[in-house]
Amino acid sequence: MLIPFLTAAIRVPPPPGPPPLEVAAHRALQIADGNTHILHIFIASTGQLAVNLVIAAVILTAAYWGSRWMAGLVRRGVRRLNAKSSDRTLETFAASLSRWTVIVIGLVAILEQLGVRETSILAVLGAASLAVGLALQGALGNVAAGVMLLILRLYRVGDVVEINGRAGTVKALDLFGTLLSDADNLDVFVPNSKVFGDVIINYSTPSNRRMELNFRIDYGDDLDRAIQVLVDCAKADKRVLPKPPPDARVTTLGESVVTVALHAWAPVNVYWDVRFEMIRRAKLALDAAGFAVPYPHQVAVERTDHAPPKRKALKAANPAPRTQKTALSDAPSQS
Repeated sequence: MLIPFLTAAIRVPPPPGPPPLEVAAHRALQIADGNTHILHIFIASTGQLAVNLVIAAVILTAAYWGSRWMAGLVRRGVRRLNAKSSDRTLETFAASLSRWTVIVIGLVAILEQLGVRETSILAVLGAASLAVGLALQGALGNVAAGVMLLILRLYRVGDVVEINGRAGTVKALDLFGTLLSDADNLDVFVPNSKVFGDVIINYSTPSNRRMELNFRIDYGDDLDRAIQVLVDCAKADKRVLPKPPPDARVTTLGESVVTVALHAWAPVNVYWDVRFEMIRRAKLALDAAGFAVPYPHQVAVERTDHAPPKRKALKAANPAPRTQKTALSDAPSQS
């Protein structure tokens, strides 16, 4: 009696409403209608994205060609402003700056067309400024070094310089690096940060340059005559400047040669031609004067261990005394 009563007491009556099968069918129809709506939304969004991509591609192409056009326009404008000057450093730098400015503006426009707002871009850049600064510290350092090089004017386009151990003629100076053309007609690109942080030797700044040529003279030759021959050889070249006059001085006393240094001044534009010709003329003049090229040589000294003759005679006349041992007898002495 108790168990049926408890079973009837805890039995939950069915909820009022339609049957569960009808509810499930109604929900299935709603999901189908919703999927159709979502599909329409997806198709519309895809079409809008395709249009935005096409517009972004057009903006990118326009930014690329516009940057080249702007660089050429700035180059021509700076060239007209500096028509009286042959310096093209500012021209190349300003053209590079305008070109990259147009490209950056085009990239911002592309991001905005794709749905990324300017405020979002600034917020992301502000939040990731440290990471961006660390990632772009090399590029930003090159830009800062390029600006300092442009302000200080350590060299110009067309100058012959030596940077980081590489010598060449400066062809261009832009935001990120310096382009050199070496003696073998090879292009050498040096980042501006390395240029500004290293030693720069500008061979085109002075109008005149001194050359130093070292010649080796034998110890047995006439040193004063050799000096006079070298000085006369330098004075015979009309490209050598008379002031300061050429001179030759002894610089080193080596093991087998005497080094004489010939000093002469020449204009920068003919420096290397005069230097090479001076070496040839000096060699011919020394040969004509009878000076031979000294070669390194060594002198071998052989020593033998022997006594002088007087010491031998003294030893033969006075031989050294020999020590004699006397044996003591154990026999008892007689009284």
